[in-house]
Amino acid sequence: MPEIDRHNLLAGRRVLVTGAARGLGLAFATAIAEAGGAVAMADILADRLVEETAALQARGLKVLPFVLDLGNPESVSACATAAAAGLGGLDGLVNNAAVTDSGGRDASAIDIATWDRVMNINVRGTWLMTTACLPALRASGRGAIINLASDTPLWGAPNLLAYVASKSAIIGMTRSLARELGDDQITVNAVAPGLTLVEATEYVPQKRRDLYREQRAISREQLPEDVSGAVLFALSDLSRFVTGQTLAVNGGFVMH
Repeated sequence: MPEIDRHNLLAGRRVLVTGAARGLGLAFATAIAEAGGAVAMADILADRLVEETAALQARGLKVLPFVLDLGNPESVSACATAAAAGLGGLDGLVNNAAVTDSGGRDASAIDIATWDRVMNINVRGTWLMTTACLPALRASGRGAIINLASDTPLWGAPNLLAYVASKSAIIGMTRSLARELGDDQITVNAVAPGLTLVEATEYVPQKRRDLYREQRAISREQLPEDVSGAVLFALSDLSRFVTGQTLAVNGGFVMH
């Protein structure tokens, strides 16, 4: 992959990234900081969060750790307030944190507790974090919200219904919020990755992995850095007139 100079693309930007202790969230936080931004890294994995923020701080990058439980409304509110205070405001929010239902089960085999957990974290949590950050984003004058969707609702992935339904809701939420927040000069966009090689996707069976790789226009595995560019774009001044959109980043598996 060719090297791209992203230095200073997000200079002065203050961004909260949820689910930032590992996987895509860690890749986003790292890329934002490398592009000149200051990042509030939030995650429920407290020990991993401290470890990763310390590693980035050792590189001279501007990152701060904040423990977050998206299933707890009080935790969401406290995290948003602390992150805005720690960074001196917020210019961007990346709603990345999510859980899956682990897949492999048809619709009738999903238990209610699993369904509720996926919806509470992925949908309610994204809504609560967004509204908690709105005062700071409005004050910015150039706020940008990026919601992590998925390409699974774009092609109707089977045996993953709770997760697919939650990510469909994220796409709808993105469009509605974009209209609500336009007058506040806040853009709201969704990034919909395909199957990416991260810890959170280790449960995905080889047959599904092969399907993605074989059906992509660019036939190779998808890596976290493949998705980071879309997030940087959506946070930057390059996209100030782009809102309510869903950008599928999957090597052409789904062309949306």
